Amino acid sequence: MNISTMQSEIIRLKKEKDVCILAHSYQSAAIKEIADYTGDSFGLSVQAARAEQGTILMCGVRFMAETVKLLSPNKRVILANPYAGCPMAEQMDKDLINSVKEYYPDYTVVCYINTTSELKTICDVCVTSSSAVNIIRKIPNKKILFIPDCNLGSYIAKKLPEKEIKLLQGGCPIHARVSKKDIIAAKAAHRNAPVLVHPECTPDVLELSDFVGSTTEIISFARNSSENEFIIGTEIGIAEQLSFEFPHKKFYPLSKNLICPNMKLTVLSDVFQAVSGTGGEEIMLSDEIMRDAKRCIDKMIELG
Repeated sequence: MNISTMQSEIIRLKKEKDVCILAHSYQSAAIKEIADYTGDSFGLSVQAARAEQGTILMCGVRFMAETVKLLSPNKRVILANPYAGCPMAEQMDKDLINSVKEYYPDYTVVCYINTTSELKTICDVCVTSSSAVNIIRKIPNKKILFIPDCNLGSYIAKKLPEKEIKLLQGGCPIHARVSKKDIIAAKAAHRNAPVLVHPECTPDVLELSDFVGSTTEIISFARNSSENEFIIGTEIGIAEQLSFEFPHKKFYPLSKNLICPNMKLTVLSDVFQAVSGTGGEEIMLSDEIMRDAKRCIDKMIELG
């Protein structure tokens, strides 16, 4: 079966079986072409909650599928590739953070959405990369324990000097690979191209960039800018997506190392098997986790 035939069969099956397909922006073009919605992790969860279909198929990583389940508890949620995880989401657990909270009992615990549903159960507020600054600004307590990404946390702390933000050593290993040397080389090679980077990159990289924003904000900046070329400092799939959307513009990956193996683990045949009922994994969360993890997401929505 070739790619176009498989795509046609997936489209037929998703209609027949009442399945809504979500694809994170880092997924391949072949997958995004057959998705009902494409976007960042929280945006996809919101779309899933609004969708009429009874089954949601997530083409992304596990924490994203769990977030979909938290916001759509009555829907069946399938992760297309069960092995697609997120190193950042999995690097801290409840035991670790509970022990840290004992040292900082008067701190409000804010978790990045890139965390497991289990870890979210002991956090006070959840944030996305695009909403973090505004939401943390609105938290009455000036003492904040931010987990897990110290790079995003450092970016937030610089934006909110009035807050006392405690960080732990954690983050995205893919974005953290980008170095100051990479950004200097990219600027030298493409002198007219503004550098757009994700706040999960290290502080020295952010300092040399022209724009810092979430995946969605980077896409929006490139879409609305009058510039004709850009250096993209996030997962390489975004540069690919933008090059398809704007073929008259040029998009250069900031580094060849900006490839997330977990995101690339999901391939079109995984989607086909999942929608056929022969693959994927249904996300099952206990009632206790569903109840407790959703609290910090509800708080994010309230403050946002």
